[in-house]
Amino acid sequence: MKLTIDTEAQTLSCEDGGTPRSLPLYSDAAFDLLSQQWLKIGWNQKYAYSFSWMGRPIIQLPEDMVRTQEVIYRVRPDLIIETGVAHGGSLIFYASLFKAMGKGRVIGIDIEIRPHNRQAIEAHELFQHITLIEGSSTASAIVEKVKSMVKPSETVMVILDSNHTKQHVLDELVAYHDLVTPGSYIVATDGSMKDLHDVPRGKPEWSWDHPTAAAAEFAATHPQFVIEQPAWPFNESKLKHNLTYWPGAWLRRR
Repeated sequence: MKLTIDTEAQTLSCEDGGTPRSLPLYSDAAFDLLSQQWLKIGWNQKYAYSFSWMGRPIIQLPEDMVRTQEVIYRVRPDLIIETGVAHGGSLIFYASLFKAMGKGRVIGIDIEIRPHNRQAIEAHELFQHITLIEGSSTASAIVEKVKSMVKPSETVMVILDSNHTKQHVLDELVAYHDLVTPGSYIVATDGSMKDLHDVPRGKPEWSWDHPTAAAAEFAATHPQFVIEQPAWPFNESKLKHNLTYWPGAWLRRR
């Protein structure tokens, strides 16, 4: 794709193997096209690696964080289960929302929780809302341990943010989907890999090996779930599409 911005004429010219077209620069369509490229370049330049939440690194696009907050406040889960811990920033983020809401707890699962990250998470003032589990998120013993910690009356949301290969995410979806309560979600994050296979830090196999493909395959065989981008609770613009690293990620249980 070839994009040409003319700030004087206020146009965006786009050529993508077909007939060139020109868009008003200050239009929703131009915003969408430029946003797609911004997301790709930003990912390659590690823009998401420049944020923290209450002292802990959080490797997320801020827009995804805010959109997730909107869903958490609406669904009001009692428990969020997240696969993938890393520095613990996401766990602290969810715990801070629960602290403000006066309810909720978080379970974080990772195949390896590095000692310095564990120490920092356990020393954090919000750790009382967090449980850490070390082990493979798809190992039967770990899955059963997590399930044993869920109380029958709890509203549960699951966020998958560990190994992002299609097969691993599909295995996680199968393992944890039955914990999700009706109206809540299981989220297969980082499907933007499908759009990043051709950037310098990307990999060619990401064109097919990514979480969005896993979510689509799962939804096709589990009709109790529907892929549905949560609606924006507030929108005074005419824009309709998220700026996200999580395309096709949100699976709502009917």
